Amino acid sequence: MSTVRETILTPPSKMKSQLWRSKIWHALRRDKYLYLLGLPGLLCLILFKYFPMWGVLIAFQNYSPFLGFWKSEWVGFEHFQFFFSNPDFFTLLRNTIAINLLSLVFFFPAPIILSLMLNEVRNERFKRTIQSIVYLPHFLSWVIIAGLTFTLFATGEGLVNKLLIGMGFERVEWLTTPEYFWGFLTGQSIWKEAGWGTVIFLAAMANVDPQLYEAARMDGANRLQQMRAITIPAIQNVIVILLILKLGHIMDVGFEQVFLLQNSVVSDVADVFDTYIYRVGVNQSQFSYTTAVGLFKAAVGLLLVVISNKLVKKAGGEGFY
Repeated sequence: MSTVRETILTPPSKMKSQLWRSKIWHALRRDKYLYLLGLPGLLCLILFKYFPMWGVLIAFQNYSPFLGFWKSEWVGFEHFQFFFSNPDFFTLLRNTIAINLLSLVFFFPAPIILSLMLNEVRNERFKRTIQSIVYLPHFLSWVIIAGLTFTLFATGEGLVNKLLIGMGFERVEWLTTPEYFWGFLTGQSIWKEAGWGTVIFLAAMANVDPQLYEAARMDGANRLQQMRAITIPAIQNVIVILLILKLGHIMDVGFEQVFLLQNSVVSDVADVFDTYIYRVGVNQSQFSYTTAVGLFKAAVGLLLVVISNKLVKKAGGEGFY
């Protein structure tokens, strides 16, 4: 009787809270081994991703390693004001945005196109062989890729220039011409990561019901029509989610890739936020200032993810969250 009375007198909000906690504990007990399996990854995420976020405090300080986080002088938004008024800001912004826009236009579709082509291969042995070949560059470090680039495109001893001279053409200053730098970065990214990017899309294509293709063939659809009507819509949500994540990294350019390829001749088009943070923050020990630059990058990425996700949902898509 008392239990019934307590249930009647319990506020609805408290009942919802109790029901929610009960469902969580039930799920934890039911799937305890799965949660234990994921616990190491969760601890690594907290330890190496969330715990270091305390470090963003120094963006609002004149940080001194001898005084620590709490005793360093607080300066508010002084570092942000200095950064936005710095003449280098617009150069860094231009280079970073331009490189990422080229990546969106040329690199982002490359794994999709390659996945569609591989999906049309019916010989499984040949298909697996091609997949293995296009996966391999992903496992090479940027140091090796930079070395291959210099070997192929160096002005004096580069293989490409030797071939051009042998065919009667003049040598080309591939690596010291600013107009070619962004193209080289995009080409390197496509060669290195396009094959590895097909993993997600091929997995999504593998979940397509084969009966859909059979019905399309019975209706007289050719391979191209089947791709357009069945395969592409099947991976559409995956493409949208990856595009949203890509927009979240619009202010990021691979540091190793740019740092290894840049030189004094192309510095005007090669200097991006990542190399600037390294040059000023590490080499000149301006930790607070470069932390402010990094925080600006993260804020822009977060804003773009939120906006693009809302636009996708308004357009009728599932979105990222």
